[in-house]
Amino acid sequence: MTTVQLRRYRVEPGRMAEFLAWFPTVLPVREQFGFRVVFAYADHALDTFTWAVAHDGDEAEFTAAVQAYDASPEKAAAFETFPRVIAEQVNGFVEDVLAR
Repeated sequence: MTTVQLRRYRVEPGRMAEFLAWFPTVLPVREQFGFRVVFAYADHALDTFTWAVAHDGDEAEFTAAVQAYDASPEKAAAFETFPRVIAEQVNGFVEDVLAR
């Protein structure tokens, strides 16, 4: 079983380039904790960034991996250069309704 979380960010106007320059730097850290990026899209006209991240296991295992990731010194180091540009964030677990 794989669990997927959809993450949607509204980025402050005019600051998407800063976020997009930083975003790839955090991916190797996420991968260390078993996460895989399914896709990542930027909508420059609406200043939104949407991506999906997957982890093997159920939602509880995903959440446990997030907790380990959040507490890690690797994440702290990756976020030292994080541009504080996210004005709003909505995350949720999603189901692939076409894969049934």
